[in-house]
Amino acid sequence: MSDKKHTHLGMIQAIVNRLSSNSFMLKGWTVLLVSALFVFLAKDKNLYFIILSLLPVISFWLLDGYYLWQERLFRSLYDYVRLLDEDEINYSMDISITNKPNITWKKILFLKNNLGFLSCYIYFNSDNNFSSSM
Repeated sequence: MSDKKHTHLGMIQAIVNRLSSNSFMLKGWTVLLVSALFVFLAKDKNLYFIILSLLPVISFWLLDGYYLWQERLFRSLYDYVRLLDEDEINYSMDISITNKPNITWKKILFLKNNLGFLSCYIYFNSDNNFSSSM
């Protein structure tokens, strides 16, 4: 593999790693915030805290879906660059050249692994708090 291709692929891989790291950090922040809000829920059983705890989960779910979507697009760019000839390498980070219409943000949001976190939160919250606060 040429130095140009190796450098370009390394740049794309660094972006994929950063997006993956951001996605992981979001899940950690979600657990932290929701756990803190559950402390208030256990104490007061207030419907306001139940609704309030849902806001960061949905926000982080949307943001995590965005990071996963971008990660998939950059992975397809990686595959595209991997197959290029040496003279075609231009260090472009334009993810639109991969032309993958099947990779949409909406589709990524509703993947099993992305929905699992949200569905677990809703299940445990409804099981433990909704029934006892109403």
